Amino acid sequence: MNWSHYRTPDLALSSWTWLPHDAAKSQSYPATEPPTTLYRTAFVSPSLCPPYAPLQPLRQWLNNIEISSEAQAHRLCRAIPARCPFEREVRVFGKTILRIPPLCKLNPVYEEVVALRFRAMCYLADECGVDITPYC
Repeated sequence: MNWSHYRTPDLALSSWTWLPHDAAKSQSYPATEPPTTLYRTAFVSPSLCPPYAPLQPLRQWLNNIEISSEAQAHRLCRAIPARCPFEREVRVFGKTILRIPPLCKLNPVYEEVVALRFRAMCYLADECGVDITPYC
């Protein structure tokens, strides 16, 4: 169950197109006069990435974990929570005094851990035919 071949290595950050009012109306342009179109796309380039990413080996390891048994998938689904356990609302006499936001997004490998839990749940549902509603 390898999902890494579904990922796109080059992500377009921004793209936009501008056509003047008269050029947008006509679909054909004279051969001597090119359309006045401004087009720009910015791609993530390796030069923008930091030269040393200390967590990249951990991310790759988490992404390359293969779910191979039902017991392993059950363990992963029980160990990784479905929602952030740190999110809280402090209430006094029924009124919310303080709300602590979910702090899991501060985890640098949050996306990989959530993807691992999702792959484990998919393995249980698709390969093993197990009801996964207790894990949702």
